[in-house]
Amino acid sequence: MTISRRDILKSLTVAAASGSVLRVIPLEAAEYAHRMVNAEKTATEVYTPKFFSAHAYKTLQILCDTIIPSDDESKGAIEAGAPEFIDLLTSENSDYQRILGGGLMWLDNACVDRYTEPYLDCTPEQRKEILGRIAHRKNAQDDPSLGPGVEFFGLLRKLTADGFFTSEIGIAYLGYIGNTYVQEFPGCPPVPETRK
Repeated sequence: MTISRRDILKSLTVAAASGSVLRVIPLEAAEYAHRMVNAEKTATEVYTPKFFSAHAYKTLQILCDTIIPSDDESKGAIEAGAPEFIDLLTSENSDYQRILGGGLMWLDNACVDRYTEPYLDCTPEQRKEILGRIAHRKNAQDDPSLGPGVEFFGLLRKLTADGFFTSEIGIAYLGYIGNTYVQEFPGCPPVPETRK
């Protein structure tokens, strides 16, 4: 029996609906999604979003970069392909489409109401302020109008982390070397004595 691209993506999104991809789906399935994205980028030199509009996809990229930026220690979410990973999963999951697609619209509208500009046109300080408001669930308890933004940003953070840590860059960052045979296990290091 052959498994299609759609079957694999459906299984990723169905399994991930209850929590983080890293805890729910096999790493091999996530790696398959990354291979699909990489194959498209190799063939066409650019990834074409499957669900998000050009504006929404650019906003998604900026948000992923904000969540896991590159630094001296590692490349970030953009280099790891997290936006493409999220777009691919979202293209096959109506709940993600509602939360992420609606959340990006909510974010732009909230920014227009607050700063007279959509998120992409806001200053770095304005972007930081609005994300600070939707980064914590307790803020939605104090201001119910933030509820959709909080739900959106919570899911986006999970999926960004999943897209990063299931990529080659993320796996290298973790130092994961796979299941390898160890001939000898030296045990745990001794516990240092505490002074009384």
